[in-house]
Amino acid sequence: MDLKLSIKILFICICILNVTACRSQSLTMKKELNSLKTGFENDKNTTATYHQTIAFYEKLGDLENAISVNPVGMTDSGFPLHEVIISKDSDFDPSSIRAKGKVVLFLNNAIHPGEPCGVDASMMLARDLFIKDELAALLDNTVIILIPFYNIGGGLNRGSFSRANQEGPEYYGFRGNAKNLDLNRDFIKCDSENAKTFNKLYNKWSPDVFIDNHTSNGADYQYSMTLIATQKDKLQEDISQYMVGQMLPDLFQKMKSKNWEMTPYVYAQNTPDDGIMGFLDLPRYSSGYAALHNAISFMPETHMLKPYTDRVESTYAFMISMLEHLSVHAKQVLDVRKNAVDKIKAQIDFPIEWELDREKVDKVFFKGYEAKYKKSLVTGLDRMYYDQSAPWEKEIDFLNSYKDIRAIAKPKAYVFPQAYKELAERLEWNGVKVERLKEDLNSEFEMYYIQDYESVKQAYEGHYLHYNVEVNIVSKKWKYNKGDFIVYTGQNSDRYIVECLEPQAADSYFAWNFFDGILMQKEYFSSYVFEEIAADLLANDQELKNELEKKKREDAEFAGNARAQLSFIYRKSPHYEQTHKLYPVARIVK
Repeated sequence: MDLKLSIKILFICICILNVTACRSQSLTMKKELNSLKTGFENDKNTTATYHQTIAFYEKLGDLENAISVNPVGMTDSGFPLHEVIISKDSDFDPSSIRAKGKVVLFLNNAIHPGEPCGVDASMMLARDLFIKDELAALLDNTVIILIPFYNIGGGLNRGSFSRANQEGPEYYGFRGNAKNLDLNRDFIKCDSENAKTFNKLYNKWSPDVFIDNHTSNGADYQYSMTLIATQKDKLQEDISQYMVGQMLPDLFQKMKSKNWEMTPYVYAQNTPDDGIMGFLDLPRYSSGYAALHNAISFMPETHMLKPYTDRVESTYAFMISMLEHLSVHAKQVLDVRKNAVDKIKAQIDFPIEWELDREKVDKVFFKGYEAKYKKSLVTGLDRMYYDQSAPWEKEIDFLNSYKDIRAIAKPKAYVFPQAYKELAERLEWNGVKVERLKEDLNSEFEMYYIQDYESVKQAYEGHYLHYNVEVNIVSKKWKYNKGDFIVYTGQNSDRYIVECLEPQAADSYFAWNFFDGILMQKEYFSSYVFEEIAADLLANDQELKNELEKKKREDAEFAGNARAQLSFIYRKSPHYEQTHKLYPVARIVK
């Protein structure tokens, strides 16, 4: 036999053997994937522990090259937060994925570990995408970023009694994390290591669509799944129109076709038949946080009184429905979001406060249960209950429109002292470019004095949150030092910048107590010494004297209080400290 022919035949045989070996290996891996089961699949009233969840994904990553499992940062529990990347072509680089024009879908689970539907549903989803042929195409245009278990500390605090109104699973985690914080109130203030890590991970990927899986308390009704979509009137208009006009109708239809008909989140005015309202998801919440980054975001809320198996399976169905939508509309979602970001960069006025518009009433078809009353076996008084033997179906009012009641014109830049480095860190975690002054800056700025505010009476997530903030705008000569921070607007993250640095915004850094040092006066006066100074001030300032006399005429209590009168003069004199209630973040408007 010719030597060349022999070599050619040998080469072909080797190739055949390699192909056969690869096919055999692929079949073996697929068989192993098929045999990889979750605890839920073995017992429908069971949810995975944190350690079981991570072990499952690590095994999945070992078996499937298109899945990468990585610890990405610390949490308050002492255990790391994990990032699971599901990318069909095994490309795990955000820049490369963006260059290929793929949509990024970000899934978050167990922010409240007593609501673990997403934990179990996501485990099955990640596996099934590689063993079910009908799901294979769902990853053609989409890359999934998945947090398997966000609130690890709460997940380790496992029991059976903390959610008294919930049907299963038998054991589950606790709402508070290792610092007893509700992590779904921590996205802006970042008191937890969890949130710090999340902020960085989220902005590493800058997802186009975000889903945070939950379970709901509240009224009883016929649905297993309800849905909080980002409040449409808080979103940039292009994104809002796409979400409301195309994505939501498609998702509701897809869920119905899968026999998991869903309804908007049941935020009832009384009972559902009296109407429901849209939820105002402020930036402290996951979907409101994602909205600051111009993502389309959702909190699926399964119903607490439905069997755990229904809650997991409906969550699974929702994520599949989203992937189906994105597989068809990937380019449209990317285009809409790009347009939105471009417009945000050019936008001048930013709404920072909203209220429910009760004059705009939509209708939604709803399937509920009749609310009835009977004598309580506990109190002997009338108590309300939902009669599941008396279902009803009808249209109800849906108040889902909010109007902005305060807007702020963004400045050219914000400047703040380097003493507030924790704010610079938080801004940078969220994709904001923060620069340092290269030299002292002594100039005229637009600045705020905090004129009035209220605070919650009891601690709220480790803070005494401020609200109803009113400011007095002044033009003031002020000095900032070399090394202080300056944040120019015109960035992709302008909305984030404005809602964090404008003190009147509901979840601003001021609202979350980062500037409370300015609210307390540091210097005072002794009345017996200041008497002579005050007399000289009045002798040389007729306008001040007239103001004092006018207030004495109008306020009898003030007229009889010597200290109050001296304080009135002191506050209007050069002796009064300029920094009391002076918000230290200056606005450069020219």
